[in-house]
Amino acid sequence: MRTLLLIILLGMLVAAGYFAYSAMAVEGGPIPTEGYVALALGAGFSVVVGVGLMMLLFFSSRRGYDEPPHFR
Repeated sequence: MRTLLLIILLGMLVAAGYFAYSAMAVEGGPIPTEGYVALALGAGFSVVVGVGLMMLLFFSSRRGYDEPPHFR
């Protein structure tokens, strides 16, 4: 059973590596300016969302919202 799991996981790793290599080896022209702008906006938006979620996590932890309820 363990060997079968290892074979499946290694197969998935090889498939992901092949997909990554084939995606990088695609012939074509350079990325246009609009592509770089879209990439920068998407990355910036992802960072803003990540920072915002981490701020909410720390805020709720400091305020005690994550504690179990105390019944009297």
